[in-house]
Amino acid sequence: MESYKYLLDLAVILLSTKLLGLATRKVQMPQVVGALLAGVILGPAMLGILTETDFLHNVAEIGVIILMFCAGLETDIKELKASGKASFVIALCGVIVPLIGGFAAAWFFNKPGIIDSDASSSIFLQNIFIGVILTATSVSITVETLKELGKLKTRSGNAILGAAIIDDVLGIVALTIVTSLADSSVNIAAVMLKIVGFFAFSGIVGFFFYKAYKAWTARADRGLRRHAIMAFVFCLVMSYIAEKFFGVADITGAFIAGLIISNTSKSTFIQRKFDTLSYMLLSPVFFASIGLKVELPKMNLAIVEFAVILTVVAILTKIVGCGLGAKACGYKNYQCKRIGVGMISRGEVALIVANKGEALGMLGSSFLGPVIIVVIITTIITPILLKIIFKSGPNISTLQKGEEVTSYYENAPLYRGEGHDTSSQIGEDFISF
Repeated sequence: MESYKYLLDLAVILLSTKLLGLATRKVQMPQVVGALLAGVILGPAMLGILTETDFLHNVAEIGVIILMFCAGLETDIKELKASGKASFVIALCGVIVPLIGGFAAAWFFNKPGIIDSDASSSIFLQNIFIGVILTATSVSITVETLKELGKLKTRSGNAILGAAIIDDVLGIVALTIVTSLADSSVNIAAVMLKIVGFFAFSGIVGFFFYKAYKAWTARADRGLRRHAIMAFVFCLVMSYIAEKFFGVADITGAFIAGLIISNTSKSTFIQRKFDTLSYMLLSPVFFASIGLKVELPKMNLAIVEFAVILTVVAILTKIVGCGLGAKACGYKNYQCKRIGVGMISRGEVALIVANKGEALGMLGSSFLGPVIIVVIITTIITPILLKIIFKSGPNISTLQKGEEVTSYYENAPLYRGEGHDTSSQIGEDFISF
């Protein structure tokens, strides 16, 4: 007999995430914290009312895809292009420093008599792999928080987005290199070629889709729903192609799809439709699903100590690494702090990497618990710290144009009533970006 329990699961998730979201807002915290806590409380880690099912997993996957697509829609491609080099430096520092920090923490604890590992790989590779886990960044948590705070279009927000996308690519490279040492079937050159091929493909497809979509929307003033549907189709196709054919995260494909559509005439309408879809169903399921993945194994004192140290290292290495990278690129101190904090969250990305390592014998069962603790704490603490850190620094409304907010939408003639089309260069901008 067909089970309809998924309907009850959805009802419980939507109700609990909203109630806890309102509760966290009452204590001056972003609502996304409440949604994350709902998953942890209802999941196997605490009450055990809900468990992750294939249905919830798939809905959550669509949820994060839509979240990143909306982030692309809200991103100013000119600002993102301007911060491209800086984003690469920030991402590179945000990978190297956590990699070193994670390796050092694992090297100290991963020894016979302290924590005995049951992984099949050498201890050196196990330690390296724990460092690779810490290089991950889950930008979805940061994006939702910045949207809630109204800070996504700031210079800091654009730098975080750009760095997080590049961080994903660098993370894939690091993971491929390490896993290739344990699995001879992994070809580093092939993976690198696929990554380069994806961005070349995105540039070409993005240019032609933008031109065609822009011309189509200019002729069709009625039937706005079809524009949203076509945008959704493009988002899903780009996500599928990125993951299936190039081995790049599907959220990267979704973000690029949103970026391509961001400066078309119907982008505001499309954004409103997707915000409603995300708010009503997809985002609550996604954030709750992160908590549902949490299931802490039994841990002795040494493992608990390692979990505490690894969590501190995970937080500090992202703040220091990304902050130093931002400082080297000329960002102001308050912006460096915002960028560093925005890159802290590991979220589902770290769990995916950890599962990969466990399957390859590079992560022992004793170390899975500390990794899960890192995911929980960094995921919950990031939105809290973001709200605190964005209160420091100058008020955005008092800044000169271009100093902090250089939003295309705020400065374009179309939005000041001075013209009809201000996006003629977007295709060329995307190619050069």
